[in-house]
Order: sequence, then C-alpha cells, then structure tokens
Amino acid sequence: MGTPALLLFLVIVLAAKSDCRGHHEAPSLWQNPLRFSADSAFKIALFADLHYGENAWTDWGPAQDDNSDRVMSAVLDTEIPDFVIYLGDVITANNLPIANATLYWDRALSSSRSRGIPWSTVFGNHDDAPFEWPSEWFSATGIPQVICPCANISFSDGEVDDTVLSDCNFKGTTRVKLISAEINNNRLSYSISGPKNLWPSVSNYVLQVSSSKDPKLPAVFLYFLDSGGGSYPEVVSNAQAEWFLRQSQKINPDASIPEIIFWHIPSTAYKKVAPMPIFGIHKPCVGSINKERVAPQEAEWGIMDIFVDRPSIKAVFAGHNHGLDWCCPYKNLWLCFARHTGYGGYGDWPRGSRILSMTEQPLSIESWIRMEDGTKHSHVTLSS
Repeated sequence: MGTPALLLFLVIVLAAKSDCRGHHEAPSLWQNPLRFSADSAFKIALFADLHYGENAWTDWGPAQDDNSDRVMSAVLDTEIPDFVIYLGDVITANNLPIANATLYWDRALSSSRSRGIPWSTVFGNHDDAPFEWPSEWFSATGIPQVICPCANISFSDGEVDDTVLSDCNFKGTTRVKLISAEINNNRLSYSISGPKNLWPSVSNYVLQVSSSKDPKLPAVFLYFLDSGGGSYPEVVSNAQAEWFLRQSQKINPDASIPEIIFWHIPSTAYKKVAPMPIFGIHKPCVGSINKERVAPQEAEWGIMDIFVDRPSIKAVFAGHNHGLDWCCPYKNLWLCFARHTGYGGYGDWPRGSRILSMTEQPLSIESWIRMEDGTKHSHVTLSS
C-alpha cells in the first residue's frame, strides 16, 4: 500500500474512534423546517455519483476523493444553496475493503456539513454493493494491509476482543446501517429511513419545503425514491408506487402543491425521450453532454403511470449515467439527469452539479449546470 493510501486509512481509523462514540438525534422537521427565504427563493444543489472510496487501497483512489471534495466546495461556494441532495452512488461500496463504509459516506457529506448546509440522500446501485475482490490481490503482491475501523481496540490486558474482530471483514455496510449512521450523527441531515414494509428499498420519504409566510404551510414537496441496485435488483417496486400514491393523495389531495421526484437510476421513460447521441441535444431538450445511452431501471411497476397522471409533479431527477446531463419533456413533466459530480466512477467529462432554483411567488422552477471551473450552462425553465 502506498504512503498516501496508508495515511488515509490511519485518518479513517482515528475518525472511526470518535464516530463510534457519539450519536445525535435526527433533526425535527418542524423545529428546523426547510423553508423559502423571505425573498421567496429556495435553491438546491444536486451532487450525483461521487463514488467515494473507489479503489480505496491505492494512491489513485484517495486522490479522486480529494478531487470530489474540491468540486463540491467550488459549487457550494459559488451557488450558496439552501439545501443539498446527494443523488446516489455516494460511495463505491464494491471497492471498499472495510466493513464500516459509513466513514466514507460521512466524508462525502463533509463539504455541506462544514458550511452548515442541510442535506438529504437517496441510495444508488453502488452504495451497498458487495465487495468485489480485485484479481491482482491474488498475485505475488498479495492482499494489501486492511485496517478495520472500530475494531482496532486494544484492551487493558493488551489483547483484542475476538467478538469485536468478528465484524472485521468485507461484508460491507447495509443501506439501513448507512442511513442510520448518517441520521444519528448529523444534525443537518434530513434523510429518513423509509417505511419498513418497502424493504429492501430504504430511502423512500418526502420532505416539505414550507412557505416563507408560514413554516407549516407547504409550498413544494420533495419525494425521494430508492431505485434499487447493489444488494437487490434495480427497480422501483409496485409497493413503492402504491406508497407514493397513498402519501401524495394524503398530503396533497387536490394536487395543488408542486412535487419534485429524486431517484438515482432513471426509469425506462427516459429512453423514450433521450436524444440520439450522434445528433447531439436539440430543443425541446436542454443539456450539454449526451455521450451514452440511458441505462434505466430493470423494469417499471406502475410508478411512471402515477407520475404522468399527477399534474402536480413537475420534474424527475436522476443520476447514474455519468455521460448525460440533459433535461427533456415527457408528457406533462420533465425528465432530467444531474451532472456527474465525483471524480470516482467512469468517464472523464468535466465535473459539476445540477442546480435547482425555485421561487415561491410567483411559482417558478428553473435549473442549470454549475461546473467545477465556475462556468454555468444549460439553463432550463421546468415550471412557471
């Protein structure tokens, strides 16, 4: 293991010792509601496909995490958003040779946390993927030294507790453990572990953005749906679709309040509106890169039919495809990709973030891409 990579693991161990001690209550949405500002504005930055922890045992991997830190810092300092959404594939769990992937997850959130910006997360297909053994580990160089956070605990007699070490393996960290650690250790997290009857999907919840006039008066609803992958198929189940329908009819029965959807893997509907790669992006679609074909969910079990029949839904945002950043209209709503933010993951396209800007009165939803170098492009009005 190279010196920089070893140093990273030592830093992680030190962080783990403090991370394993303190826990905090999740924030009360009524005590700290998301809310339009006094000047009727609310801005969201989407960070997609960060892929922290990729090739974590090499010097290259930690360097990519440093680069991802830089991208998010640049975007946050330029845009100064009110809220951040981590749109899946926060980590590359299948590359993490430690049991406690929450440490990499926590680092990915640090740019927002250090600036006091609240956030929420939704799972992607890499976030709880099982560890994939690199074939080179079976060559003459062998398996590199692996440090197991929270397990390197020496007791007064100098021995190590075998029951603690039993958790030191490459089994990975489940969705439930990842989101629980995030919620319990971060006052700024608005993530919610969704209804247990929707398991194995976890990140299914809704957040309210309140009116500037009254914190209990909803102005916009933000829905988060776990699109699967990793430990189970890449799907939004019929149970999730029914949950969304019940939830939306309960809190927005007349569909008079705008709703926006966030998930990681695009639905098959994205393929229907996708621009042909060889012809570029043309109106009514808006974007700057169209370098690959849509890689959608494996199947659809009713969710898009519900979306189309619900006039309050203005847009759906996805990550997953690193080489796509377009928005295209689909019937009565917009289907949008974010922008590949992290230096982990495939592709060498310039990094950036999709920004979502809303005004309350009059209601307007606009979006654009903010790049790492500060440039801005692909402005589109999603609702007015």
